[in-house]
Amino acid sequence: MSMSLISKPTRFRECWLVPVITCFFGGVPVPAQAITVTGAGSGFAAPVYEAWAAASEEETGVAVNYQNVGSSAGQNQVLVGTVDFGASDVPMKSEQLDLNKLFQFPTVMGGIVPVVNLVGVKADALVLNGEIIADIYAGTITMWNDARIKALNPNIELPSEEIAPVYRADGSGTTFVFTSYLAESSARWKKNQGAGTSVGWPCGMGARGNDGVAATIQNVEGAIGYVEYAYARRNHLTTVRLRNRFGTNVAASLESFSNAAKQADWKDAAHFVINVLETSGVNAWPIVSATYVLVPLPMRDRQRDTAVQKFFEWSFKNGNRIATNLDYVVLPETLKKNIIESWKRGR
Repeated sequence: MSMSLISKPTRFRECWLVPVITCFFGGVPVPAQAITVTGAGSGFAAPVYEAWAAASEEETGVAVNYQNVGSSAGQNQVLVGTVDFGASDVPMKSEQLDLNKLFQFPTVMGGIVPVVNLVGVKADALVLNGEIIADIYAGTITMWNDARIKALNPNIELPSEEIAPVYRADGSGTTFVFTSYLAESSARWKKNQGAGTSVGWPCGMGARGNDGVAATIQNVEGAIGYVEYAYARRNHLTTVRLRNRFGTNVAASLESFSNAAKQADWKDAAHFVINVLETSGVNAWPIVSATYVLVPLPMRDRQRDTAVQKFFEWSFKNGNRIATNLDYVVLPETLKKNIIESWKRGR
């Protein structure tokens, strides 16, 4: 039986309200009859978008069909107009946004976590750092009892076992965030592999989606991989501690993600894009990122695009508890207000 958090896209039911009732949003009349909108992209953000959709539909009259297909596909689908909104952990560049007339904004922030399958090693017991992880994925470190890993873990009996790296085989925003962290941690990784939604992995095995990586790690002894934290927690995967730039061995948690997010400077962030990898927080998790939504501006289909806007406005106003229960960091209220106002102004 699959242990994946999300096994397939969820299609939320359409419901029908009394047709004579009309509500107003942003000065535009919206019929009470339910409307279904489609979104696609980020697996990192899929748990919160699906939970927000389930909670908001009755109140908003907007049903959301979200397809967890990865950030690259999410960007592509919004560009060609096959979905009402795209979702990506990789922020689109300013020139692309301007050329394609898209509005981009963050929704939540969260952590990417390395996970392992090592017999006898409990969650948050093993300590790694970015440089060692980069060398594992580069094929330079191949055994779990390598001297460099042992030096970080003097109190753990590490097995004489080959390391089996697992990576995302699809174009993935999770991979973009993870490889960006490796590139910041290792000059050699930055030069040879770099950061991207897909890179030339020197070794290891690929799996599709966060759920595919999680399942592969569960089935392969000696495996190491990376997933969004919600997948690790709900699939009971063995997370590691990371030694951050201050030399602190930090465990993955909502608190350590929040410690990183507090360092974010949104004031002058073009298109709301920031970098919070290896922030200055002493107890901050080093692999934290915002995840983004892309919508067309000006609106292509006024009714459907207004419904998308209504869904995210509801989520920003009412969805904080849902997001934190799923271990995401919510955005500051002033930032959410600025996003909605900018969206309504058409920029």
